Amino acid sequence: MNSEHRVERLGASHDRTTFDSGVLELDHYFHHQCGQDARRKVAAPFVMLNRQDAIVGYYTLSACGLHLAEFPEAIARKLPRYPVLPATLLGRLAIGRSYQGRSLGRFLLMDALYRSWRNTSEVGSVGVAVDALDERASAFYLHYEFMQLRNSPNRLFRPMGTIEKAAQAR
Repeated sequence: MNSEHRVERLGASHDRTTFDSGVLELDHYFHHQCGQDARRKVAAPFVMLNRQDAIVGYYTLSACGLHLAEFPEAIARKLPRYPVLPATLLGRLAIGRSYQGRSLGRFLLMDALYRSWRNTSEVGSVGVAVDALDERASAFYLHYEFMQLRNSPNRLFRPMGTIEKAAQAR
């Protein structure tokens, strides 16, 4: 990532209480639900820490299923004809308010995509899906080669093939 920050799985020793992204829904989830989801294996949360071990940002990964009919035709043609295909859900991604504007969202996204790709050697996934909270979030993901899925303007997808090419070029 960089020498200033590292990403690791959320643990009991991480202090989540002071994290503030400025997005109430993301902050509430991180403060009150994230730990429960991790214990129940509903989501795998990862945190970005600075040199002082303060949480700078976080994201969650989960498994999900996407209906073949949701994919743009160009992508659907390349996929098996199963009615539901396995994917990785990037459920939440947030950067602390005082760290925004430093390209840390990009670093956190790249970590999530790389981790998702690495996991395909053990668990199948045709790509990474995300449900963008608003137009700003949607624009962020579209900038990083995500595409809109049919019938769900806020659900975006990046094929594992493009993630793999970027990971191998790393």
